[in-house]
Amino acid sequence: MEKTEKLYDDKIREFLKEDLGYGDITSQSLIPVNQSAKAVLYFKEDGVTSGLEEASRVFNILGCVVTTLVLDGVKVKARTPLLIVEGKARALLSGERVALNIVGRMAGIATATSKVIEMTTPVNPLVRIAATRKTVPGLRLLDKKAVIHGGGDPHRFGLDDCVLIKDNHLELVPSITEAVETVRKAVSFTKKIEVEVRTEDEALEAALAGADIIMFDNMPPDKIKSCFVTLDSKNLKEGHIFEASGGVTMINVVEYASSGVDVISIGALTHSVKSLDVKLEIEMV
Repeated sequence: MEKTEKLYDDKIREFLKEDLGYGDITSQSLIPVNQSAKAVLYFKEDGVTSGLEEASRVFNILGCVVTTLVLDGVKVKARTPLLIVEGKARALLSGERVALNIVGRMAGIATATSKVIEMTTPVNPLVRIAATRKTVPGLRLLDKKAVIHGGGDPHRFGLDDCVLIKDNHLELVPSITEAVETVRKAVSFTKKIEVEVRTEDEALEAALAGADIIMFDNMPPDKIKSCFVTLDSKNLKEGHIFEASGGVTMINVVEYASSGVDVISIGALTHSVKSLDVKLEIEMV
């Protein structure tokens, strides 16, 4: 736990250093050093809270006192007070943009994830909505955390999480079967093996080879359903997790959910983030 907290604090200090540089010359010029202030943070639109813990740490690092009114992972209405921040006015102003950038991005991811889940649950209550590794370098920890706050699954945090044999790997080895057999011998039994497939024949081969997870890559929902029919007819569907990935959008995600897959991974949750509109309203005390 201490290691995780230090990692977060180190990142936040980096973010502050990037924004502050040698100091906030505007606030230093205008605001008396001992001037106190109070601020409230809220969304200007409905959304799912995320990043409030990180925003609190931003202000804590700057010497402010933060009162958390709403936890992360909660659906809130616009203008619902989320955090109250008290401290030196210069400190509040110095941390404002970093805190808002973090919360806006993370809440945007959490809100989008929650919307996808609301859309897919009626047609497939058990389907998991997952993220991908399509994150901005340095922000993955926060992006994945935001997906969790939205009710989604983070998928792999990195290349060391599980084996994922992709198309480019398969260009370099003789077959899916040999690839699965090779990694099965090389990695711990605790690591799952996932194989990316693009055709029905590849799905059959991956199932016969004993892949734990079979990912339908850029395969339309109707093709996935056809694969399931074939796999069922050969008694190869049981014992595997099936994932759809590639080309999934808000427009077609319900179709993918209705195909019967267990997981739908969506890169757009993190690579095409629409930040939530967030406000920090400051007043003199």
